Amino acid sequence: MRSVVPLYEWETPPDLASALGRMAREPGAWKPFAGGTDLMVLLEAGKLPHRRFLNIWKIGELRGVETSADRVSLGALATYTEIRRHDVLAREFPLLGRAAAETGSVATQNRGTIGGNIANASPAADSPPALLVYDAEIELVSARGSRRIPYANFHTGYKTMDLAADELIWRVHLPRGRSGWRQYYRKVGTRRAQAISKVCFAAAAKIENGLIAGARIALASVAPAVLRSRAVEQFLLGRRPSPELALSAGAELARELAPIDDMRSTARYRLRVAQNLLAEFLETLG
Repeated sequence: MRSVVPLYEWETPPDLASALGRMAREPGAWKPFAGGTDLMVLLEAGKLPHRRFLNIWKIGELRGVETSADRVSLGALATYTEIRRHDVLAREFPLLGRAAAETGSVATQNRGTIGGNIANASPAADSPPALLVYDAEIELVSARGSRRIPYANFHTGYKTMDLAADELIWRVHLPRGRSGWRQYYRKVGTRRAQAISKVCFAAAAKIENGLIAGARIALASVAPAVLRSRAVEQFLLGRRPSPELALSAGAELARELAPIDDMRSTARYRLRVAQNLLAEFLETLG
């Protein structure tokens, strides 16, 4: 079944103020449409329920990657291709580049955007675990003004977000200073390319005098929303990487994690894979 295109309304605001004004006048009536890599699939399948869309693809205020002394800020319309090719991101935030490279085909990477990936709120998305590892902040904007929230607080459940009906994702802020950390990213799917993940794992750790002085661990495709494994992060602090630590950390992960069963995989498989990826990450720290 395919959707009938004339049933949909489409507007292209000339700038950010115009888009926000339209959303403020009719909150919830208009859905932003950026790269369209997810929405066009739903449209083709006849499963796109919303009928009115604002084409924000050409809004310049939502584009670009800016660097400052303490952070890198990505416009919501930064594409995966732009992320992969940006020198500072490649050097200091390599997990984000790895995630971008794992996301779909080259065509998808040319159109897909970081803001769209976040707003789509898929628990199996590739970039959110990297954003959690980097303590990203999301800047939201509306006609009322802007606000920032930690990305860790943005997704509140399956396909639900701390995003008002009149707000857009404006920027994603990444604090600098993690370049000395050991970093790891792995996506496990049915095949190596263009697959939805069964488990997506991102992690980073700071090593001082042979001991773990800081850790970030995040997973996707194991719960209704992407999550950070805070209990395991705390468990690892002050410990020396070893095979024994990997076993005990895996047990801690099993206590913290309650994986989902779905059509792509089982909870049991997801837990075992997540434990194996955690062990592989810790092995890189030795």
